[in-house]
Amino acid sequence: MFQRFFTELRAAKVPVSLKEYLVLLEALEKDVIPPLVDDFYYLSRATLVKDERHIDRFDQVFGHVFKGAEFTQEVIDAMIPAEWLQALTEKYLTEEEKQQIEALGGWDKLMETLQKRLEEQKERHAGGNKWIGTGGTSPFGANGYNPEGVRIGQDKGRHGKAVKVWDKREYKNLDDQVELGTRNIKVALRRLRKFARQGAPDELDLDGTIKETARQGYLDIVMRPERRNTIKVLIFFDIGGSMDPHIKMCEELFSAARTEFKHLEFFYFHNCLYEQVWKDNRRRNTEKLNTWDVLHKFPHDYKVLFVGDATMSPYEITYPGGSVEHWNEEPGAIWLHRVKEIYEHLVWLNPTPQQHWAHTPSVGVVQDIIGPDRMFPLTLTGLDRAMRELSR
Repeated sequence: MFQRFFTELRAAKVPVSLKEYLVLLEALEKDVIPPLVDDFYYLSRATLVKDERHIDRFDQVFGHVFKGAEFTQEVIDAMIPAEWLQALTEKYLTEEEKQQIEALGGWDKLMETLQKRLEEQKERHAGGNKWIGTGGTSPFGANGYNPEGVRIGQDKGRHGKAVKVWDKREYKNLDDQVELGTRNIKVALRRLRKFARQGAPDELDLDGTIKETARQGYLDIVMRPERRNTIKVLIFFDIGGSMDPHIKMCEELFSAARTEFKHLEFFYFHNCLYEQVWKDNRRRNTEKLNTWDVLHKFPHDYKVLFVGDATMSPYEITYPGGSVEHWNEEPGAIWLHRVKEIYEHLVWLNPTPQQHWAHTPSVGVVQDIIGPDRMFPLTLTGLDRAMRELSR
């Protein structure tokens, strides 16, 4: 069963190494956990999963391999190896308790009795010394005590089912094969961090307070500035036209970025960057800003992100007057070159699936201008790679 678990994890593209698998087996041999499926779940997840993005796929494989088994003799033998129980018996039970188990008929008789009571019991039982329940002295159940007991169920366990903690799949949003959500965008954006303590001292410095109090001989409160992410980010969002289907994704990205970065500025453009941008789409025709002013206002240490599908006529990028909204005296390509020259750290996030990029000539034109390695798909993996690029 363990070998099947390992091979199915590899088949699901969870990067599990043979060394990690051997570490898990070694942990089982050394009784790191009690013989419970839930404990095995947490141990195996901690041992085999190196990145939280893979936890959801791990949960699915774990559920497929171990989920929903009744506590029959065969399943218990498969899930809880006899050598585990023998080791626990030698380690935790007194001689008197061992004799009590033998009086019942030994391990085989214990499991036979368990199966019989699973078939007989039809409702929850609390207390007592026979039925499977909680808080009693029955050999079977939870939150009680019996030296020969088998723990079954916790919050929702009943009829011998294992507690299905893996079914909660609390990390399903973090799988890098699913669509983005605000939560997993935040996880990816956190790679772009540089912390420093700046500003007013409004946070208690506990270590400093203890040190100064000991040195002065009286209570001396020491304050310090809050530790903040000092990364400065400038985002240009393509809006309208072919970007309409991607509005929700862009909203989630914007929401996550506003949370993660204290120093964040954003502007909108349509299709390609030209001589004007805007902050409010409802007033895009009346309250536009000069792009030159924006580039002069924000210094070169800002990290720049373009968010757009780069889907347009190539003429909109390469020719004066190519814009579909106004007459642009300079091609969009010139403005992209200017941004590239001012800001060393620049990436383009494209919400269109990467396999379709080759079918859109304008995508290739934008890649040629900003650099072929600076455009990334707007997926969790692509966002992670983009943050790594900006952190270089």
